[in-house]
Amino acid sequence: MSNDLATMFSGAMVPVEGLDDDTLAVAGGARQGNKRISIKGGVFRKYAGGKEIGAIEDRHMEVIFVKMAHKASRMYYEGAYQEGQKISPACWSADSDKPDAEVKTPLASSCLDCPKSVKGSGGGGMGTACRLSWRTAVVLPKDPAGDVMQLVLPATSAFGKEDTGRWPFRPYIQHLASHNVSAGRVITKMAFDTKAPTPKVLFSPAGKVDDDILQIIARQAKSPAAEAAIKMNVFQMDTTDDAPAQRAEVADEVQPVKVESKKPAATGEKDISDVVKKWSKK
Repeated sequence: MSNDLATMFSGAMVPVEGLDDDTLAVAGGARQGNKRISIKGGVFRKYAGGKEIGAIEDRHMEVIFVKMAHKASRMYYEGAYQEGQKISPACWSADSDKPDAEVKTPLASSCLDCPKSVKGSGGGGMGTACRLSWRTAVVLPKDPAGDVMQLVLPATSAFGKEDTGRWPFRPYIQHLASHNVSAGRVITKMAFDTKAPTPKVLFSPAGKVDDDILQIIARQAKSPAAEAAIKMNVFQMDTTDDAPAQRAEVADEVQPVKVESKKPAATGEKDISDVVKKWSKK
């Protein structure tokens, strides 16, 4: 009998729907098949099972957002970052409001009052020591039924101001909402800001998701992969130092700019083609 899992389940009558809670718990909450897109080094890279499997040299790529965390998260590490080092964070927050209940020694009762979230607390007096990031799940427009990939955005890519028809993530989503358009109905172009000193991406609408694809997007949004992509999993080292804890890859030390929300339109949903045409850079 073959012990190859791909062969073993290739003819399964019932499709695999993801891992059960017990398997996830014992495995440590991480699956080797998880896929994600990284902006490390100013290049769009694709990872699977923690290993880079591809990169594109283009300064832009298109995605469709299928699921997004409702709030940014925070994570603070003590000491200087060393790539590949196994280390658990000292404090973290899934909603960037207050430390999670699992934090053994919170640095403050709320993130707002924490000295590590103050601008200038980061390395060299730059940014904040406790870093913000925003977790999302995306698919590629040319393969909407394919892999759901995690895209974790650092603070500089998540907050800020419009730049000639391009927006950081949250203000971009606010612009969509102000036109009564859901993110999953738009093909989004993300492009590197070549003026930024650290990897930073900005977003703009590139097209309308075809109506016959919307059901696929809705199904992908409910998939285990999408749920896992936006969930903050924090591994804590045990006393034997054997736990598979990895420091988060996002390494952004720039303080985000507060963005005022825009009230969504009260009328019915506008034609997305008109919205894209209106926003497209000439």
